[in-house]
Amino acid sequence: MRSFDAVAIGRRVLGAEADALRTMADSLGEAFVHAVETMFNAKGRIVCTGMGKSGHVARKIAATLASTGAQAMFVHPAEASHGDLGMIGPDDVVLALSKSGEARELSDIIAYANRFSIPLIAMTAFEGSQLGRGGNIVLLLPDAPEATAEVNAPTTSTTLQIALGDALAVALLERRGFTASDFRVFHPGGKLGAMLRTVGDLMHGAEELPLVGLDAAMPDALLMMSEKRFGAVGVVDDAGALAGMITDGDLRRHMDGLLTHAAGQVMTKAPLTIAPGALAAEALKIMNDRRITVLFVVEADRPVGILHVHDLLRAGVI
Repeated sequence: MRSFDAVAIGRRVLGAEADALRTMADSLGEAFVHAVETMFNAKGRIVCTGMGKSGHVARKIAATLASTGAQAMFVHPAEASHGDLGMIGPDDVVLALSKSGEARELSDIIAYANRFSIPLIAMTAFEGSQLGRGGNIVLLLPDAPEATAEVNAPTTSTTLQIALGDALAVALLERRGFTASDFRVFHPGGKLGAMLRTVGDLMHGAEELPLVGLDAAMPDALLMMSEKRFGAVGVVDDAGALAGMITDGDLRRHMDGLLTHAAGQVMTKAPLTIAPGALAAEALKIMNDRRITVLFVVEADRPVGILHVHDLLRAGVI
């Protein structure tokens, strides 16, 4: 029985795929630029297609493109030959995947794209293949050996396809100026959706704000702090702007004669604040970095809400 070293095999596979990825990264050039611009200028959808393992990757690429704001979908090449070619319109762009470029199921899609002058981006390892010849743009994969050399199962090649698809999606995302706020629209659920919610979505509004004036007596400030239960009270000036904030730390620092002071004498001036349009993830970072549990939410220097770390916890941000 042959000796079996799973770790050595795993390292061999990862090393082979990493080498292939580096080779592909070094080879990117004008064809990649042309592909991104073609996708960017498409008036219709980006139609991703492929057969077998390449089909699974094509479906993943379509999902990644769609999640970053591009109109994208997957069309199965075998189904395309039986009516689904009608799903591909004249304003679309086709992204077809096949390592060998000779998957016979792609023939009808290639012919259809060429017949109706639909841009076809070919992702293949062989430029002279059926797919390579039929493509308007050819994104060449390195002809690297599969990690399972003896049985030649798709491993390295599908890793390259996934990575190149990610590169296209990210380049297109940045070409379009897609922002985190845009991304949030397509990811309302789960942990990612929570991180991409805005402070305005999670904050307590004006009616719950613990606020007192600069000249408020500290007994009144303490009463407000206890009533609102945020562990803090904001101090506003005559114009309604947030001038400061009183927390438990401020109370301890002014313990001597505390009840004889006014709020403006005890407060910490110019406290950290956040805008309602900021992402929840940004609020969490501020709280973690500064080791605080509450932030006042301000617009034009005026408090419009308050956010507690428990709000982030309830929303699933933490």
